[in-house]
Amino acid sequence: MFRPIAASVAAAVLAGAVLAAPVSAEVWRMAHKMPAESIEGRLFQSFADRIEANTDGAISVQVFPNEQLGNDDVILEQLQIGTIHIYPEGSSYLQKWVPDVRLVSAPFLFDDRAHWQRFMASDLVQGWFEEIERDAGVAVIGDPTAFVRGPYRVMVTRDPWTSLDEMQGVKLRLHPDDLAAQAWRHLGAEVRTLAWTEVYESIGRGIVEAVNSPIALVEPMRFYEVAPHVIRHNEYPQGMAFMTNARMWNGLGEETRTQVLAAYAEVAAESVALMTAAAEDSMARMAAEGVTFSAPDTADFVARMGELYAEMDARGELPDGFLAAVDATRAAD
Repeated sequence: MFRPIAASVAAAVLAGAVLAAPVSAEVWRMAHKMPAESIEGRLFQSFADRIEANTDGAISVQVFPNEQLGNDDVILEQLQIGTIHIYPEGSSYLQKWVPDVRLVSAPFLFDDRAHWQRFMASDLVQGWFEEIERDAGVAVIGDPTAFVRGPYRVMVTRDPWTSLDEMQGVKLRLHPDDLAAQAWRHLGAEVRTLAWTEVYESIGRGIVEAVNSPIALVEPMRFYEVAPHVIRHNEYPQGMAFMTNARMWNGLGEETRTQVLAAYAEVAAESVALMTAAAEDSMARMAAEGVTFSAPDTADFVARMGELYAEMDARGELPDGFLAAVDATRAAD
């Protein structure tokens, strides 16, 4: 079970006022980078709607999609001071404050989603989250593995490949993440760091040739129009950390927190079936447009990355106990 969110030191500010437990309708701001019509965008809106319903209108959530309020760094700063109240993104974005958190998205390391979930519940990872809340004032609502993103990861590319050897030299867009960049360079890609909303144009102009993406987001972002080959590689499992300002969150009454957590649990439970169905429907539509799909054996990727992780550990670049925690969570207790 994930541990309760503890108090922190970050200021909670909304329109210049310090937030307290609501006595009348409050307006929260929720920012994300996905199109509003995407499956994630619709689920985020559903979460906002359920908060209002569960709190009987005491809290209203305004949703700002498509990076309308700024890029990741801008939003995370606003989250710290409390002008943004909710930001759903992958847990690895919390590495801004605790760099070791990048390892929750370590490529080609986890056996499957269940293995990753057990690792996320480990004392090691929970300690990272507690440090972030204590020192940065950013907390996570609920279990960050419950809301499914994906439901799996693919590479969308202009040119197909069937093996690690064939992938060599691909110009690959990545998000700002040192571990991801190190991993994909080790695997043989030429890495380019670009904003998510710049990917389509950048592939069209030849700045990059490929992008890693959850399968459910390929069609909404229209990546297939400029890169018609979708290759399932299962790079790593994904969930969504619904990040919030910790002082604001812990300042809410217990009943209100319970209502928000219930809204999260409801939407997270629905995300599994909805993500899967959306991906299947989306793939059928893209196939009709001539997009190809494949799922090559990635054992060579796993083996190559195993070498890198061993080297990093030997150099002291991995936290103490990291690989041991990965191994210890491979099987259920």
